[in-house]
Amino acid sequence: MTLPADLATAEAALVGARATTEPSPRTGSGFDSHPFGPGNPLAIGGIEVPGGFRLHGHSDGDVALHAIADALLGAAGLGDLGRLFPADSSTPRGVASRELLAAVVARISEAGYRPASVDVTIVAARPRLADRLDNMRDAIATILSLAPARVNVKASTGNLDGAEGAGRSISAQAIAILEPTA
Repeated sequence: MTLPADLATAEAALVGARATTEPSPRTGSGFDSHPFGPGNPLAIGGIEVPGGFRLHGHSDGDVALHAIADALLGAAGLGDLGRLFPADSSTPRGVASRELLAAVVARISEAGYRPASVDVTIVAARPRLADRLDNMRDAIATILSLAPARVNVKASTGNLDGAEGAGRSISAQAIAILEPTA
């Protein structure tokens, strides 16, 4: 912006952008973390890891699916997973996170959106996840009704820092993009 006329042009563009009623793509982020608890198997990224210790939580503790659910809900402006499925008697103890994520997809569909793409990073020193990432991607894509190419799953040890690096917990961060259904 160098001339007064530039301000008028920018103002007209901004007012025009606010006046449009057509829904646009929306982006949300999510995060979840759970410590290891008793029992097994480990549910992570929509799959079970045999021999892995279960994550402690009201559900099966799948931090990757929880982070994705929160990212989707955030993008749609629908709150978070804890409000939708509180850790009380209204949510069955041990419920599969796949079921929770499927319910979130239905909720965002009712709001006029569908998932367009998802990117998730899982932070864990144990177990090693590199050889399971494609299986996780495929499981997540199936739940979200997306092509696998629209889902990206990464794993990090977190440089062996914090509770994840010490092998006491697993966390996940996700970014989701929604597109309008109409």
